[in-house]
Amino acid sequence: MTTKTQLTATPAAPADPAATDEMLPSQPIGYWSGVAHRAVIGHIRDAMARVDVTQPQWWTLNRVQRAGGPLPRETVLADLAEFAESPHEVPRAVDQLIHRGWLDSYGNGELLTVSDTGREAIERIRELVTGLRAEIHEGITDEEYVAALRVLRRMADNVKAAAR
Repeated sequence: MTTKTQLTATPAAPADPAATDEMLPSQPIGYWSGVAHRAVIGHIRDAMARVDVTQPQWWTLNRVQRAGGPLPRETVLADLAEFAESPHEVPRAVDQLIHRGWLDSYGNGELLTVSDTGREAIERIRELVTGLRAEIHEGITDEEYVAALRVLRRMADNVKAAAR
């Protein structure tokens, strides 16, 4: 078992986009997680833009639909805040979806539900997202994917623990 005082045997090296597999243990996670993030999010957002939807709008539609009934606007904003790149991204998505008619609002705009038009849009977008997931996961087994996420989750937990 690894302890806080145990160091890795591999010294850190500067980021190298051309690093071989043998060099990967020394590569900085911050660089490579950033590369993956930019590539994946850029691909998803570009594909969604081609069907005139944003990723925050997609998150919002899903969150409201999962509620199965009216959901307070503030709950949506709080639930999705950690995923947003700015504090304005999710409130803007809610307003855009109401304007588009994909969300209905009640009670002075404080309660949200997905409209019939919004449910139709969800089905169309879900097909796109399913195809994107297949592209992104090409050549990666479920076991590899789970292992990668476990490692990333553990790193995030390590950083949180170190910050205390």
